[in-house]
Amino acid sequence: MGALQGKTALVTGAGRGIGRGIAHLFAAEGAAVMVNDLGAGVAGDGSDAAVAQIVADEITAAGGTALANTDSITDHAAVEQMVQHIISEWGQLDIVVNVAGILRDRMIFNMSPEEWDAVIAVHLKGTFNTCKWASAHFRERRTGGRIINFSSISAWGSPGQPNYAAAKYGVLGLTATLANSLERYGVTSNAILPFASTRMIDSTPEAKRVLEETGKLPSESAEGTPGDPANVAPMVAYLASDQAAQINGHFFGVEGYTVQIYSHWELAAVLSAPRRWSVDELIELYPETIGPLFSYPEPAEKTWEPLSEGVEFWRNVAYERGKR
Repeated sequence: MGALQGKTALVTGAGRGIGRGIAHLFAAEGAAVMVNDLGAGVAGDGSDAAVAQIVADEITAAGGTALANTDSITDHAAVEQMVQHIISEWGQLDIVVNVAGILRDRMIFNMSPEEWDAVIAVHLKGTFNTCKWASAHFRERRTGGRIINFSSISAWGSPGQPNYAAAKYGVLGLTATLANSLERYGVTSNAILPFASTRMIDSTPEAKRVLEETGKLPSESAEGTPGDPANVAPMVAYLASDQAAQINGHFFGVEGYTVQIYSHWELAAVLSAPRRWSVDELIELYPETIGPLFSYPEPAEKTWEPLSEGVEFWRNVAYERGKR
């Protein structure tokens, strides 16, 4: 306990699910937390000021320090005021965690411009807004800061989520850019790709099947299970701590009781010729050179390394072999 003692944090989407778990753990670890949540539905519709206030009140009742904020992170000027409010109230801002998100799923050929824009606005523009104003403060202070953005494995290409996938891939690019540009000021920028039983999962076809079988949606029975959204919070708190000052520009998966790290944007192979390629040459050579590199077999059981009782570590041996 106390890993974040004396720190201040802005957590967006903190009224429910993953964000709520992060806000509570941050406060328990000693941070003062602004609980930001518009209180909207999964599709971004409506608002409910009580959503953020309830979490802030829970934190205060438990002996922590919190403020509720119900502004939309899509509003550039409102986000500036959030940051200024934290600074005026607590003297500084140390940590930004961007969890807020919405879904408007549809196949690309059925998607309206409004559905595209709404999701991009929350996930990508909203993340830009908080990072922009926080980074200006971090740059002025020059004493460090933490940015933890939330992406998703849907960024790799979720068929019915072109808007969400594009936004989440954009978040990864933004995270990497911030890591490179803000490092000189002592700021770290990392991304989390979580999996947990939240309201977003409740909207999937699989969740409807679970509801039919059990009478409950996944989020309603997640507490205390691997799907509990609170399981994501410890890794976020670690990245926000002083002990993680050297961790910068990485993408972490958190699923159940596992912490994963993704390798990204590294040159994997080169096929070279002394002049311009012909299409026929590429048709012939690609399948037998570059193609097989991306068909890794399932990891063997022996690649798991026991560390202590119930704790194991796995590394992608095929990936490591390719790097040597």
